[in-house]
Amino acid sequence: MRIKLFVLYGGKSVEHEVSLKTALTVIQSIDASKFEVIPIYITREGLWCSPVKLSRPALQISNLIVEPGLTSAAQSIGDVLVNQLSAEGKKVVLPLLHGSNGEDGTVQGLLELLNIPYVGNGVLSSALTLDKAVSKQVLAEAGIRQTEYRIFRLEQWLDDETGVLDQVQEELGFPCYVKPASLGSSIGISRCGNSRQLAKGMKEAYRYDNKIVIEREVAGREIQVAVMGNEKPLVSLPGEFIHDHIFFDFESKYLDKQLAMSIPAQIPENFIEEIRRTALRAYQTLCCSGLARVDFFLNGEGQLYLNEINALPGFTSSSMYPVMWEKTDGTRYSELIEKLIDYAFMRHAEKQTIQYTR
Repeated sequence: MRIKLFVLYGGKSVEHEVSLKTALTVIQSIDASKFEVIPIYITREGLWCSPVKLSRPALQISNLIVEPGLTSAAQSIGDVLVNQLSAEGKKVVLPLLHGSNGEDGTVQGLLELLNIPYVGNGVLSSALTLDKAVSKQVLAEAGIRQTEYRIFRLEQWLDDETGVLDQVQEELGFPCYVKPASLGSSIGISRCGNSRQLAKGMKEAYRYDNKIVIEREVAGREIQVAVMGNEKPLVSLPGEFIHDHIFFDFESKYLDKQLAMSIPAQIPENFIEEIRRTALRAYQTLCCSGLARVDFFLNGEGQLYLNEINALPGFTSSSMYPVMWEKTDGTRYSELIEKLIDYAFMRHAEKQTIQYTR
């Protein structure tokens, strides 16, 4: 009997298109002899719907997009729960939802209530890792080195724009980076070299979140490492993208055809070990499980700074996360998905041992 694999993708998020690309690759790569893939598309408005049976050989992103038959989010979710997720047999959910309303613990909470195994991080770790402001504060408490940063809420900006701009210039200086607190794929991020650019960058970031993070720039290389597992996680060899962009923005990440990977990253062995050790520590500090990609900066003086943890990293066949695993231990893309599904079942089984009555 094949395992029912429910693939959630799309979502009410500005990273909707990134999710579609991830879902396309995953669905095409799943071993059909082991899994019955049941796609569930979530529209930009948050409506849930299931496409008709997909033909994998000719599958395109356009085939994954469905016009919903219902206009209420509650009704559409209820329809999927009754007609799809309540099916008998062994099942697991694979959330491929990048950004808000999916990567932030909301969908994970629903799946916890349904007591259905799901791939990836749980409620707490999903919420922590997506919120850059909170995750930075937790990592700082653990003594993990990060670049200097400040957090500003929208109310602070609206009350005193000049005061906020002066504070950033005095305490962080230029260049600095402005980021929405809870978003990925470099959307809404600006590199600012002066007060005028800073004001513009903050207004842009506040379009996507009412809380933003501003960081002092670290001049150096960005090194990434993949982590996988639950209680005893594994850490890959580190990798880096070779590029000449000053700011590695959305277009650079997804549209630059000249982008090249270096795995393992060409850095001294002592840095490789420090990166892997710190990544593991950060992963466990934020209560992660399943998977995450941990990003670092390595400056010219040999100092390592943790940049951020991504609980649902890019997951196409050419994304850094799966490629790092293939370069580390030979794990192929389809095998990696199956390992992550195994971790989901293991975590779910462990939770069933918890007693909820006295």
